Amino acid sequence: MPHAKVRFDMKTLPAERLMAELSLWSADLTRLADEITRVDEYADIYHIDVSDGHFSPAFLFFPDVVAQIRQLTHKPLHVHLMVDDRILLEQIDQFAEAGADIISVHAENQRLDQALTRIEEYGCVPGLVLQLPTPVSAAETWLPRVGILTLLGTLMGVKGQDLSEQACGRLHEARQLIGRCGAEHRILLAADGAIRSHTVPALRESGADTVVMGSLAFNASDYRETMLWSRALR
Repeated sequence: MPHAKVRFDMKTLPAERLMAELSLWSADLTRLADEITRVDEYADIYHIDVSDGHFSPAFLFFPDVVAQIRQLTHKPLHVHLMVDDRILLEQIDQFAEAGADIISVHAENQRLDQALTRIEEYGCVPGLVLQLPTPVSAAETWLPRVGILTLLGTLMGVKGQDLSEQACGRLHEARQLIGRCGAEHRILLAADGAIRSHTVPALRESGADTVVMGSLAFNASDYRETMLWSRALR
């Protein structure tokens, strides 16, 4: 497959403030179009979790749904693949063709080199995700090839957990790793898991460029106020 034209330039995203990456897993899925219309003004990125029920215990989001979401917003779509190696490349194909701008795969996947190459061939931004038990140093080899590094602050695929005590230290370590890797392109550092009003300031202070907001955004009593608060975190 020849390299496609790059779909999305990460340099167009804000650099001076914390970004809001809104997790559609927490939207009202029976009214998804209405939900996207409601939150779109303050969303920097939409985060779409994809899980096969094997690599991660949940089972969610399909390419057809992503293709519909693509018609509803011009904001970048970040697909986070939590899938077994046996179907990883095929899943990249399907979600790239559905309209994803960013596709992240796990450092724990065995076909990581092939996966990053396949994402690049579609013109999507490759991303890397580390589960909580995986050492941050596991990302070092791959950093020059990715545009976003996501660290999970909870166990994968289960909602409602508390933030791990290791999360902030891991973000700080990753921030230093990114600074030393020598990449000429921008690499975003994302925090995913237990994103709540009392955890966001510490995650930002530890180096996060973006946080994957679920209920904090979609269930906020005042969505606009919540977004303005998070944007004020420098």
